Amino acid sequence: MAEKEIVRTERAPAPFQGAPYNQAVKAGGLVFTAGQVGLRPGGELAGASIAEQTEQVMQNLRAILEEAGSSLDKLVKTTVFLQNFDDFTAMNEVYGAHVGSSPPARSTVEVSKLPSGALVEIEAVALL
Repeated sequence: MAEKEIVRTERAPAPFQGAPYNQAVKAGGLVFTAGQVGLRPGGELAGASIAEQTEQVMQNLRAILEEAGSSLDKLVKTTVFLQNFDDFTAMNEVYGAHVGSSPPARSTVEVSKLPSGALVEIEAVALL
């Protein structure tokens, strides 16, 4: 039976208010990230716009995946949570710049509220 391995980096925010989860877990040749919002590693929101927050989310995901031995190029599935689906186009523009010409499968849903007043949260699964 394969074991799971916890992934932790200081280059991305720690779990929200000390909640019982990890930034990511490696198992079975994959890395599964926790949802990332647009917080800088110090805990402050990257900006008020969907573009600024999405940029920070992608930087957080990059840092976590690299710590795990993976990368944004190895993404196979993401889930995007938007507080307002009207932000889809602006989020998608920033997201697209990071996932390149071979993007992962993706689901995008609107939710009523996200932690820290965030406008977007993205979770990911990537190959190791």
